[in-house]
Amino acid sequence: MQEANKLNTDLSHLEDLAFKSAADYFGDELIHWLGIPEKAVRSAPTEIVELETRHMYQDFLYEMENGLWYHFEFESDSVSVSDMRRFREYEASASRRLGGPVITYVICSDRAKKLRDSITEGINTYRVRLIRLKDDNSDQLFSRLAENGASSVSREDIIPLLLSPLMGGSLRQKNRILQAIQLLRAAESSFDPEEIQKMEAILYAFAVKFLKDDDLEAIKEAIAMTKLGQMIWDDAIEKGREEWTRIGRQQGEAIGRQQASDRYSKLILILNKEKKEDQIIKAASDSSYREELYQKYGL
Repeated sequence: MQEANKLNTDLSHLEDLAFKSAADYFGDELIHWLGIPEKAVRSAPTEIVELETRHMYQDFLYEMENGLWYHFEFESDSVSVSDMRRFREYEASASRRLGGPVITYVICSDRAKKLRDSITEGINTYRVRLIRLKDDNSDQLFSRLAENGASSVSREDIIPLLLSPLMGGSLRQKNRILQAIQLLRAAESSFDPEEIQKMEAILYAFAVKFLKDDDLEAIKEAIAMTKLGQMIWDDAIEKGREEWTRIGRQQGEAIGRQQASDRYSKLILILNKEKKEDQIIKAASDSSYREELYQKYGL
């Protein structure tokens, strides 16, 4: 039980990875999907280095057309008093640095029915605006996309599609991820291949976090047919060519595919544990960088 809890904690940063990547690639689409009507003008750096050499990492920060700055934080657990104090500190530092008012939105994937949105300490009350992903129904999302046709998936559809594993609904997480992978495959002609590969990497990261055993194997099989799967397969060919000659091509291909998939999964876990989530997405689209990481970590 302790090992399972530790693994879940270690993997919690993968949700931040998905959110940050989605915000990075589809900023306006994410903001509008969250029900915020204003348009972003630009994003701001989110790493704050204080004089005491303490680093504070915000999730995302946008300047809006209305003159305000919107600060987004992503939480997979219930919002605690400690979280609220951290958000308040981020907001105060950003406001001082940017010289303008900041509003914090906390996007939650926790199942808790009641989430904290304020704290009162001394004479001050600090508030955030909560957005609960569990209030969105993934069943309705997939039904709508199926009705419209998979080939009609737009940039506006990508955000809920990537975040569907965190929504409410009757479908199991495995099935949500599988459907999302299928829809991305059908929409490949509408996006740059590198974008598709990065989106698939986000879904694969969710699978590594939430699934295990047969469910995870089902995702690996589906990924094998995608742009990300081709990347993993290319790695297998490069690494296993000599071994295949020794044991036979058919057997070698099966072993090589499994080893390459396990290798990539291990890299995801290592980078997540070291809080280098941004490198997971970069590794999915840059073969030289990916091989450099494999060598670095002895994979």
